[in-house]
Amino acid sequence: MAPFSLFRRKKQEPQQETQTTNSEKLISSEKPSVEQSPAKESAAEDKTTVEPLPPSSVVEKPAEEAKTYLKAMPLRELADIEAIENEVRNGNIIILRITPLASKSITEVKQAVDQLYAFAESIHGDIARLGEERVVICPEKIRIWREKTPAPSAPSVLSTAA
Repeated sequence: MAPFSLFRRKKQEPQQETQTTNSEKLISSEKPSVEQSPAKESAAEDKTTVEPLPPSSVVEKPAEEAKTYLKAMPLRELADIEAIENEVRNGNIIILRITPLASKSITEVKQAVDQLYAFAESIHGDIARLGEERVVICPEKIRIWREKTPAPSAPSVLSTAA
């Protein structure tokens, strides 16, 4: 057999030897057996039936994975942080509107953002600001894309030929 053969031969099981007497050997040599007749062997193969599989052996769908949702929530007070953390722990992405709390107290907004930042780091999640009034918080397996902006350099002077 070639070492990289696409087709493999079926292993032939060793035939069990039975103890036979001389008289049985003479009788078996006179009559053709099923094993000796290739025509009967192929006919026996054609008559095979396919039985349906019982319901328990049918391939089942994998357990439904938890879905990830994108939720928008307002931050009205510091007590809302616990609900936000629970949503992120459950695998959801939260877009948090901070203007309701900012209209009351800027120091509470800073405290809330610091607390959410520490939470995101503790679960290996991600957090980023979206504009002036929103923050996005993501669970562990989701990252926020950040565009890398080049550092501002000295303005270059373009000379124009007159």
